[in-house]
Amino acid sequence: MQIATDIGGTFTDLVVLDEQGNTRTFKGHTTPPNFEQGILDVLAQSGVNPEAISAFVHGTTTVINALTERKGAKTALITTKGFRDILEIARCNRPDLFNLVFAKPKPFVPRYLRLEVSERVTHDGSVLQSLDISDIEKAVEFLKKEQVESVAICFLNSYANDINETAAAKIVTELWPEVFVSTSAQVTREWREYERSSTAVLNAYVGPVSLKYLDNLDAKLTQTGVSSKRYIMQSNGGTTTFNAVKTAPINLVESGPVGGIFGAAVLGQVLGEKNLIAFDVGGTTAKCSLIDSGEVKITTSYRIEQTDRYAGYPIMVPVLDIVEIGNGGGSIAWVDQTQSLKVGPKSAGSLPGPVAYGKGGTHPTTTDACLITGRLSASNFDTPVDISAVESALVEHIGKPLDMDAKEAAVSILRVAEANLFNALRLISVRRGYDPRDFALTAFGGGGPMHAAPLARALGIKKVIIPVAAAVFSAWGMLMTDIRHDYIQTNIGTLDSSSISLWDEQWGKLKQQALAQFADISGELATFAHYLDMRYLGQEHTVKVPVPAPGWDEDTVQNIIDRFHQMHEQSYTFRLDGTPVEIVNLHLTVIGHREKPKLSPIAAQSEPVEASLKDRRMIYFDPEGWVETPVYNRQTLLSGTRLDGPAVIEEKASAALVCPGQSLHVDTYGNLIIETRR
Repeated sequence: MQIATDIGGTFTDLVVLDEQGNTRTFKGHTTPPNFEQGILDVLAQSGVNPEAISAFVHGTTTVINALTERKGAKTALITTKGFRDILEIARCNRPDLFNLVFAKPKPFVPRYLRLEVSERVTHDGSVLQSLDISDIEKAVEFLKKEQVESVAICFLNSYANDINETAAAKIVTELWPEVFVSTSAQVTREWREYERSSTAVLNAYVGPVSLKYLDNLDAKLTQTGVSSKRYIMQSNGGTTTFNAVKTAPINLVESGPVGGIFGAAVLGQVLGEKNLIAFDVGGTTAKCSLIDSGEVKITTSYRIEQTDRYAGYPIMVPVLDIVEIGNGGGSIAWVDQTQSLKVGPKSAGSLPGPVAYGKGGTHPTTTDACLITGRLSASNFDTPVDISAVESALVEHIGKPLDMDAKEAAVSILRVAEANLFNALRLISVRRGYDPRDFALTAFGGGGPMHAAPLARALGIKKVIIPVAAAVFSAWGMLMTDIRHDYIQTNIGTLDSSSISLWDEQWGKLKQQALAQFADISGELATFAHYLDMRYLGQEHTVKVPVPAPGWDEDTVQNIIDRFHQMHEQSYTFRLDGTPVEIVNLHLTVIGHREKPKLSPIAAQSEPVEASLKDRRMIYFDPEGWVETPVYNRQTLLSGTRLDGPAVIEEKASAALVCPGQSLHVDTYGNLIIETRR
């Protein structure tokens, strides 16, 4: 059997999948700071024989937690003379244009730990000045005295030629074997000096923490008796081995969330749905991503901590294009100084958690609001729920300031929370040039199924898919992934019929580099996907265009240019036919296919749907108001079941809402399909 584990901010999930496609799921509490203990706890809870595990896939929040909580290593930066302050200068454009007290993000490396050395490589990779070894030796001596734990090395134009960077790293390692060293070229071969510097620094910052975590987890799994291959989920939607990721652990920055997004794409292929919006609501955050024609979107313009008023920190590694907001089941509701109701981004987490958990939480959350409005029942919780305590918290923190009773406060919290979620879904669709009505919404996580149907109504989405094991779907998605590595090389030049041989040569070099590295990671059969980052001559930024394998002719080039025009128009609403087109980056994706179990059909429904009825209770729907609603047990709703909303479908750790005017049926594999009634 294969298992996957996913560490979230509140819960640690585990999915067990056998050769017949049968799924078992388990959920335990996340155990910071010793996250590996949560994995061992839920593994023990599952009762799985460790020796029977054939593959172990893992998603982790270790990297993103170290960054957001500032719990990484003491880090230094060694860079080209004259570029010490690049982290401080950053970018002049700022998100909050009219804020007169705007402050740029504070660098992760203080100025006294940013050291310059003599060396210089030009933009075309020519070595203008070789590395001054004495500068490196002096830097190491100083950084040792400062008790630095990790060193980032980023030299100007090293994406074109990293000979000086490699030499510097070798000297640092020889003089100081115990320090973690990260060169920018190990992490990214893409241009833009500030973004490359930031990425190298953040990789160094999380390096020691990540290595310690992976080594501890690896050792404890071995002690437990797990001897199978071990894979870890990367931000690009693929997996790699524990050892392979240790050079560039920054590739794990979105390790957990991308599993569910990739799983949504796989599920869409099975169900014949190529256009999907993946929607994941957990305990702390909500995440959504768009899948167009079966393909997940990849970006290297990712930033952590970015908001509409804060620039955040760039990380130039391939990451699934995700919109993430601080709005989950544990998001705390509060009233600001202007008497406006807010939900999130602060979360109650797993400890103390929502008031309903009974673990000391005193501030109302989205989960508490779902309980009072009927979307959740007390039976959804592991421990007895003190309803009066939940109502008192709602009145104390929301009701009194806004002159509401507990129910009115709960309804208001849901409205604000779903307005936040609505905006996130628009950002990933409408703001990207897509009409959400052309997509199905795949909802998962503990909270996704509760909010999906109302949001679909608001967006005009006709179909909602609630997958099997929705509450642990990110872990399920990890079992469906392949080993994947992305190789991106900046190489600027025009695209026309006269440059075909040049680009074939560049693709060949990139493929050789990829195969040499990939052979050490996976013995599996590898396939390749090719992309170009393209722009009009004179533009600054690019559009990523899928292209055929090398071996192009004039027709191929024209088709690529036509495709670029179409994608540019979709993204930016205009096209410039006749304007020369320029290639900026070559992007090669290498995929090693893992053996994956197939989905198993479930039994057909034979009894009336009333046999699955658990309860009837009053539930608030907007705009209908309070409606008496039947509640069904998902475990006994088998293939072919059909019912009309309003309804609630309950399962362990989640509940799916069906609004008035919507219908639901259960498909062959047990997925819940919610559609607008005609």
